Amino acid sequence: MKLFNEISLPYHLIIPSLISILILGMIIMKRKKIFPNGKWKWFWISTTVFFGIYLLIVGGATYCDISSELTLQKFDLDRDEFINGEEITVEQKEAMSKAILDTRRNFSSITGLILSGIIALFVLVGGKLIEYISIKIKDKN
Repeated sequence: MKLFNEISLPYHLIIPSLISILILGMIIMKRKKIFPNGKWKWFWISTTVFFGIYLLIVGGATYCDISSELTLQKFDLDRDEFINGEEITVEQKEAMSKAILDTRRNFSSITGLILSGIIALFVLVGGKLIEYISIKIKDKN
């Protein structure tokens, strides 16, 4: 069984992670301009929540992917890029299945979009609802 002579980077996970980092960085740099008390405040808060959660999901999947590849490479004792003979153990088979057969990690960029979108939507609706209620309370007083 041939192993990698170097770690293959999971670009389907790294690229969304980098995009999230860049967008979060831009939001943080421009926070004074985009987070004033105005009608767009909760939109920007929910956008920040979306990219923050998405980064956690996809970044965590990227970490797990690279970590499982490194674990798998530890079983190549003679460094010939093949696992054979005495190198094949129960632990090696478990590490191989974790490295290859993890659909959660492979589809995390898609499921992360859905989950982050749902949470960000709840933050937006909840924030707007709280803002609306506080305005109504002020108007009554």
